[in-house]
Amino acid sequence: MDFNFDQLDDDKEYLARRARRKRMWRERQERERRRRILIGLMCIGVLCVIITITVVLSAFGRKAATGDVLAQVQRVKADGRTDKLETIRIIEKETPVAGADIAEPEPEKTVFSFTAPTDVTAINCEEVISTNAILIDESTDTIIASKGAYERIFPASMTKVLTVLVAAEQLGERDLDDTFIMTLEITDYAYVNDCSAVGFLDGEEITVRDLFYGTILPSGGDAAVGLATYIAGSHEAFVDMMNAKLEELGISDSAHFTNCVGLYDDNHYCTVYDMAVIMKAALQNELCRDILSAHTYTTTPTDKHPEGITISNWFLRRIEDKDTGGEVLCAKTGYVVQSRNCAVSYGTFAGGTPYICVTAGATSSWRCIYDHVEIYNRYIP
Repeated sequence: MDFNFDQLDDDKEYLARRARRKRMWRERQERERRRRILIGLMCIGVLCVIITITVVLSAFGRKAATGDVLAQVQRVKADGRTDKLETIRIIEKETPVAGADIAEPEPEKTVFSFTAPTDVTAINCEEVISTNAILIDESTDTIIASKGAYERIFPASMTKVLTVLVAAEQLGERDLDDTFIMTLEITDYAYVNDCSAVGFLDGEEITVRDLFYGTILPSGGDAAVGLATYIAGSHEAFVDMMNAKLEELGISDSAHFTNCVGLYDDNHYCTVYDMAVIMKAALQNELCRDILSAHTYTTTPTDKHPEGITISNWFLRRIEDKDTGGEVLCAKTGYVVQSRNCAVSYGTFAGGTPYICVTAGATSSWRCIYDHVEIYNRYIP
């Protein structure tokens, strides 16, 4: 699914840069955590005020309704019309009292959408080869620049961003140390379909954490199908969960997936706009964010791989020394013949403003990287 690059030796300078990035990343996470806590407290305060007002209004409503009925009963007794009294009793039983037996509203679904201002810039420079592209200011959910943003593409291994998101939403931190036994059926699936693979072997006992990282960093088809099977019991059942998530995100009209790997299929499609929505949703999940930002990772040692398997996110490692005007923090690439090279990336630029960039239709894996560099440099205000 992705181009494989030769393994590079890590030097001291790379490790130092990586340590700085990790430290900066932790600081950003801490700031984001404090911001979310503050927003949560504000929401709780608003909710308490609303509940208080509702209770007070309900109490007044019940008191008023009861007073009306008693007044009618007294008038009936004074007039001696018992037949009307029975009618009033029926009315008292059947008329809903304010605030009583009201069904609670369903919780709102999380739907992400991006605004396209009238002056959105068209990406038409010769330096950007990709046929489809979109750049979004993630802090305001505003489209900054685009090119064929709503045209159907085949997302290839960018699909795996949704794969890890759906899986992550079903698990807790403790589940990551659970294990899954790789099967011949899964490894054969990756081999027959010419997928990129981590290299897990039939019968190998693998941690769920390793399946997550194996799905993203080397774009492992064996890891992705293993993760899907662990979560849903079968690849097919997991794909149903993926399409349900697309519906929840509000993009099911233009996006539909048939597998968790990104294999080409006429019914496996989305737009670069849709992929930006998926990426934004994944960034809200801490586990997904950690995985998508990892440059390298070594899997847990097993009897078949005693030293583990070292895997890399080559997009991040190749773009880290390019001048983008900021820092690219997360990324996932993809490749199938029908969509050529594609990628979704996320980074902070222009004083820390977060941006999401998605491209498709590049002529090579390197060209895909340079398109992201060009878009970040040219179109960020």
